[in-house]
Amino acid sequence: MYLFLRAISFSYLTSHISHLTTIFNPMLKLSLAISFLKHWSKAKTRHGVHSPFVYRLLDNVIYDFRAKTVYQEIEQLRNDLEQDKRWKRSIEAGSALYVAKKDLEPARIAQLLHRLIADLKPGTIIVLGDSFGITTAYLAKAAPGAWLVSIMENSETLSITEKNLQTLNIRNVELLSGNPDELLPKLLEGIPELDFILIDGNHSKVSILNYFKCCLPKMSKQSMMVFEDIYRSREMTSAWQEIKSNSEVSVTIDLFWIGLVFIRRAQRKEDFKIRF
Repeated sequence: MYLFLRAISFSYLTSHISHLTTIFNPMLKLSLAISFLKHWSKAKTRHGVHSPFVYRLLDNVIYDFRAKTVYQEIEQLRNDLEQDKRWKRSIEAGSALYVAKKDLEPARIAQLLHRLIADLKPGTIIVLGDSFGITTAYLAKAAPGAWLVSIMENSETLSITEKNLQTLNIRNVELLSGNPDELLPKLLEGIPELDFILIDGNHSKVSILNYFKCCLPKMSKQSMMVFEDIYRSREMTSAWQEIKSNSEVSVTIDLFWIGLVFIRRAQRKEDFKIRF
């Protein structure tokens, strides 16, 4: 039975790991596989969760795998993008395979983010690290009335992102190009309350914790932070552990691929590891 379950886990892992690593980094693959198995052995499904807030989120949102029309529209764009010669040239130019695999977020994760946004109904959304606009499109479609700002470090992909959003008739997104370490604090100065932020891109512990601390004063009890690739490196995992232990954080949900953070000050502190 143990070998059977382990085989299932490895099969599940390899089907979703492409956005975190490349075929040229076998050590990272091995590290992620080990981390995944540790997570899987401790994680629960909704049936092992006793928090009404988290159970509802799992039952209604995270485990809602029904097909939606908007998924087809964006996934068709993804297919078209993968054939786009300009995108391929930008891949060949330098940051190459990692950029290609990482920025085109797997549909499973992007669609989860879409559902989270649709459930949260935020007014203000910030995205750090979505260079080609696929994830941004999923978020914008989930909250067409929200103001969404996407900060991209790579200015060369800006025109491709703009075209992608135009193709999908998305008009509520503001694109900014530059260093998020500099742009995020300035952006937050003009925002009284931040409803949702997706933190990806820069994977250094110092930057991740700076983003977290910068956003924390702007978060309300309804707000959500999402951190990507929390097991990608020791630095990322260490940053995730510090975020979880922060006294302002009341609820965290560790889905292995991403971590969800809630500042629900009236709720007792709980950390959940969930299978996804």
